[in-house]
Amino acid sequence: MRSLTPLLAALALAFAGPALAGPLAYVPNEKSASVSIIDTATDRRQGEIVVGQRPRGSASDGGAHLYLTDAKAGSLLIVDTASGKLLRSVRLGDSPEGISLSADGKLLAVAVEDDNSVVLLTAPEGREVARIKVRGRNPEHAVFSPDGRWLYVSAEEAEQLDVIDVAARRQVASIAVGKRPRGIAFLPDGSRAYVACEMAGKVYAIDVAAQRVVAEIQAGQYPNGLAVHPDGKRVFVSNGRDPSVMAIDTASNTVVASVEVGKRPWNMALTPDGAKLYVANGRSNSVSVIDTASFKKLSDIEVGELPWGVSIR
Repeated sequence: MRSLTPLLAALALAFAGPALAGPLAYVPNEKSASVSIIDTATDRRQGEIVVGQRPRGSASDGGAHLYLTDAKAGSLLIVDTASGKLLRSVRLGDSPEGISLSADGKLLAVAVEDDNSVVLLTAPEGREVARIKVRGRNPEHAVFSPDGRWLYVSAEEAEQLDVIDVAARRQVASIAVGKRPRGIAFLPDGSRAYVACEMAGKVYAIDVAAQRVVAEIQAGQYPNGLAVHPDGKRVFVSNGRDPSVMAIDTASNTVVASVEVGKRPWNMALTPDGAKLYVANGRSNSVSVIDTASFKKLSDIEVGELPWGVSIR
């Protein structure tokens, strides 16, 4: 694993608290082995953390720590957000992808592709507490329900969502969906979840209590990333081949708006107030910023090479 390089003036600017009026967005760039830092108040890139070998998934606790998966090193990277320094690296297994932080900030869940498992670790220490096998091959995302009771897991070679009981530390169910499920997002109240199925070209709405699909929503070509507005009224889905982002009304489960973004949009994140959506464009080396009220693109921000996603806390 490469060591963290000095960030000098760029990081000094990025972490100068008084100059930043908004939450920070962290964008892991697979090819350039870096994390771009965006001030969501100004929508300007404020710095760059050079870390790991192939950073993919990211999660922030909104305070001292940024958590990253390193696909090439097979590790969890824990970064100090105040200094941009790598605090520790934890071996997970080959090709870890998505990472999720529980609402109480105490547990991390990482989907590990080659192990066909989800690894649970304590936060912020990164101590492994469970390794849970799932049915789907090459798991990509493992996402906590808002109450922390469930983990929903998607996989590249699957036609179902695997359901893990977090307390029991085991898979307890599977929910049939379309081919190649990718991004997963829950409504804030935890009553419903949504999953984007890339090869099916659809987003599936799931009743969490009943653990069954209640709606199929036609998306664009190769739907991938998902994000839910804090008010629960909209779900946003990125379409990798269009390239576009669509807004889904959760009352009717219909697409109500679409906007063009950069090439190969992947994973996304919203500001805590829900006012802006940030979309990682993997083939454009950019992040598109969308105003969620008007559903208009505000800007495209240049980042590193092959951005995989965005985390904001």
